[in-house]
Formats: sequence, structure tokens, C-alpha cells
Amino acid sequence: MNKNASVAFDYMEELRLRAEDQARVNALRQSPHFLKRLLLLITLIGPGILVMIADNDAGGVITYAQTGSTYGIGFFVPALIVGGIIAYVVQEMTVRLGAVTHRGHAEMIWGRYGAFWGWFSLIDLVIANVLTLITEFIGITVGMSVFGVPPVFSALGGLVVDAGILLVLRYRSWERVSLWIAAGNLVFVPLALMAHPDWHAVALSFSRWTVPGGMTAAFLFVVLANFGTTIAPWMLFFQQSSVVDKGLTVQDVRHGQIDTALGSLMMVVVAIAIVVLTGTVAYGHPGAAQYDIQQIIRLLGERLGPVGQSLFALGLVEAGTIAAIALTASTSWAMGEAFHWPKSINLPWRKAWRFYVPGLASAILAAAIVLIPHAPLGFLNLTVQVLASIFMPAALLFLLLLLNDREIMGEHVNRRWQNVSAIVIVALLVGLNGLYGISVVFPKLF
Repeated sequence: MNKNASVAFDYMEELRLRAEDQARVNALRQSPHFLKRLLLLITLIGPGILVMIADNDAGGVITYAQTGSTYGIGFFVPALIVGGIIAYVVQEMTVRLGAVTHRGHAEMIWGRYGAFWGWFSLIDLVIANVLTLITEFIGITVGMSVFGVPPVFSALGGLVVDAGILLVLRYRSWERVSLWIAAGNLVFVPLALMAHPDWHAVALSFSRWTVPGGMTAAFLFVVLANFGTTIAPWMLFFQQSSVVDKGLTVQDVRHGQIDTALGSLMMVVVAIAIVVLTGTVAYGHPGAAQYDIQQIIRLLGERLGPVGQSLFALGLVEAGTIAAIALTASTSWAMGEAFHWPKSINLPWRKAWRFYVPGLASAILAAAIVLIPHAPLGFLNLTVQVLASIFMPAALLFLLLLLNDREIMGEHVNRRWQNVSAIVIVALLVGLNGLYGISVVFPKLF
């Protein structure tokens, strides 16, 4: 079989497997019974919850822990709610774009704006994904170190889980297994309750929303890191490709919006729980503001006992694992779409090895970097989140252009409020990045 025939065969196999899933969904959609309608919702949810929970990745957990330890509860609890709303507004657009066009984000950019902008967005994504994967393996190795596991074994274990799930399962099973892993993210909620926080102080944070310690370069750095972990370029590529691989259509947009809203809510609840936890346990402790996650974990052990410390460590490992799974798939989908390779998790690895290799190679590279001795892991984690917020405006502009293209979106183009919201988000990110740049160059102004 020649190369062109092989590609055509793989494409037809993708369509066949996707059609099977769509047929099952259509059968559920035809039924008027409540239980079948509920089963339809359960069947269609997945991409939205996964992208949002994976966004509460190991880098996010570390960032929120460092934030609570450094600045307490006050400013960032309301800020995280705003971040969740922003994440929903952005990710809902990817649901519509994927369901209407049946094309992934990278494929749309290459096809609509040409190779130059296609390469620009792809290089942007791959660099950001590798950097973010570094933070996932930081979380996995730091979390497993609590149980005495050497970093090389914990990094290798993370790689084996990531590769095994991606290579062995087809999309539907891959998504369900990933959702079960993602459920472990909720462990931070009971941990926050174990800390017995001052709920009155949490409530006051909404009425007394002040900048702790004033507007400094360090504060802006942490704000950018929090936005970088709330919305990131990989999320656009991941959810749109996931919607396509899952086989969602225009009829499923409403369910996709519900899925994304549920994911946003879970993301915000967990993020607030981590800030409240560390803001209660570590804030004000000598040295807690030095961005050292290992020290924060030790403090949790002192205040909450070994059970609390172990649960936090397991949550950190889970966060790194689910995000590594999502990021690896995101890279593979984008590369497959850009170069017209097979681009579905439904395909076996022997037939679609070019699809699987880029994502797994990025994970292997990230794991190797984490194992470099004496790397400044805490500072590296925050820096990666800041870089994500710097990359995000360009990614959002491409998304906006596509969502306002009536030729491809038809009646599903953005409404005015959606465009205004997206422009405000871009302006906010650009403004924060600008302020941080000024604070670095002219520190005496702050």
C-alpha cells in the first residue's frame, strides 16, 4: 500500500470509528425517556471537564499553593472566580468551533490563514506544552518524594501511565479513564476543610478586595502566573480537537456548553480550596513566601498531620498525571492536524505512530529536564505559568478571527457580548503583561 493510499485508509478508519460513536449518541437523542436523556448528557460530557480539571494541573496546584502561602486568602479568592468565568468564555468558543467545523484548532489555522501563521501557532503551542509538561513532572516527582520514591522512578512512572493510556485505549475509553483520574483533583476540597479556615475572612475577601503589600513586581508576577494557569494556549487546541475526536456536532453544542460550565465550576472550587488551605496553614510562616512547594508540604504535615500531607502529595501527583495526559494529546492532535497525519486517539499506534510520537516525545523531554540536579523548581513553575499568559493573547486573537468568520461558522458566529468579552480578556492579559514589564524595567515606579 503506497503512502497516499495508507493515509486515505487511516482517514476512513477515523471516520468509521467516529460514526459508530455518533450513531450511539443519535440513538440516545431519539429517546424521550428522562433516563436516556440523562445518559445522553453523561455520554457527551468529557472534553470540558477534562480541559478544566487538567488546567488545575501540578503547575496550577503549586502556583495556587505558593499564592496562598505568600498573599493569604484576601485578594486571590475573588480573582480565581473571575478567572473561572474567563476560562468558560474562552473555552465555550472552542466547543462551537469544533462542533460546527469538525476540524481541530491547528487544522483551522493552517487551512484558513496559511503556513506562516500555522507554523507560528504550532511552534507557540509546542514550546508552551513542553514548558508546561515540565511543571507536571515537577508535581509528580515532588509529590512522590513524600512517599520516598526517587525522582527518576516517579518521572518514569508518570511517563508509563501517560503512554499506556494514550497508546492502548481508543478515544471513548481514553476519555473515561482520564475523567476517573481527574476526579482525584477534588481531594483538595476536604483538605481545605481539614485546615479549619476562617470562613469569615474568606467572605470578607469579596467586600475588601485589596492588593496585599501593594502593587509590586513580585505581586504582578504572581497575578500573571495565576492567569497563566487559568487560561493557556494548549486548552484551545485540546478541547477543540477533543470535541472533534469525540464526534460532537452542532446538535451537541448545548451539551458541550454544560460540560464546559461544570468543568469551570470544578476548577474554581478546587483552586479556591488550595488557596484557602495554604493561606490558612502557611501564610505568615517564616520563609513560606520563598516559592518552595516542598516547604509548604512540610508545613501541611506539621499542621494537618501525615494524612493531610499524604493527601496533598497524592493530589499533586494526580494533577500532574491528568495534565500530562491532556498536554500529550494536545501536542499530538496539533501536529497531526498541521501535517495531515492520522489525528485520532481511535487509531492503533502501529497505524498512526506519527500521531503519537510528537506528544510522547515532548513528555520524555520534559521529564528529562525535571531530573536535572538542583534545578530551581519553584521559580521555574511560576515562570512557566507567566509565559503561558504571555503566549495567550495571540492564541485568543486567532480564536476570535475564526469565531467571527461567517463563511465557516454560519449562524454560530460569536455574538456581540462574546466578542466584547474576548477583547476585554485580551486587553487584560496585554495590560498585565505590560505592567509587569514596566515593573521589571522601572521597579521604582511601583
